[in-house]
Amino acid sequence: VVHIPQAGAKPTVTKNRSSFPATAVQRTDTDVTYALDTYSTAPTHITNAESLEISYNKRQSVIEEHTETLVEAVGDEILYIWAPSLAAQQVRTTGAAIAAHVTSATGTRMKLLAADLKSAQKVLNKQNIPAANRYAIIDAEMYDQLTSDSTLLTRDGVNGGELNMGDGVVLKLAGFMIMMRSSVVRYTEATPPVKKTTSAAGAATDNGAAICWHKNAVERALGSIKFFENINDALYYGDIYSAELKMGGRIRRTSQEGVVAIIQTWVS
Repeated sequence: VVHIPQAGAKPTVTKNRSSFPATAVQRTDTDVTYALDTYSTAPTHITNAESLEISYNKRQSVIEEHTETLVEAVGDEILYIWAPSLAAQQVRTTGAAIAAHVTSATGTRMKLLAADLKSAQKVLNKQNIPAANRYAIIDAEMYDQLTSDSTLLTRDGVNGGELNMGDGVVLKLAGFMIMMRSSVVRYTEATPPVKKTTSAAGAATDNGAAICWHKNAVERALGSIKFFENINDALYYGDIYSAELKMGGRIRRTSQEGVVAIIQTWVS
């Protein structure tokens, strides 16, 4: 379990103090915690014949696959953990209607626009979140919607600007360093929207979402990948490989300030 001290109430300010002595007030801090979970891969069996007969190093290929699978799974999980659940930390997309893209979703949703990132920026600005070190991660489909926004296409910022047309990437927008991933997180169509776990079945009314955050508003503890192997196992007539990783995280404050979800608006 990871323990995070959370500061209590800030001191009050008095103008032209005339009453002495001033009253000392004790600040009551709280202890915010989160647990580390263990993620493990299903063991892979490589027969002795495979080790001798195939034309490539299957053991190396298996180890690489276990590594990539663990990293991908943990990435999905940390984004779910960081996705805010409070309505105050959620904004909705405002673009034209487009076909839904998340698994099992049907109908249409509003596109992600540059203006929606500005709405997320406004939420953080009003919470006095520092302007530096803000990040946004967007799924591939919503990223494509963003890069097609006509307001961006008029401001091509090659070599360090907002939009690099040569590479087709958005580098920074509304104060957020932009990252893209194949998938990010899903929300239900509710009031407020409810985030769905990575293992939850898809639904027709699911909405995709982008996550925006300040680096000091979120927490993550990540261990190293531990590999296990049984060489020349007599029961399997070959080798067995598996891997394990510990990870945990949370939004730092219970108010969830410093993190915003930009959730697709359900149209039909």
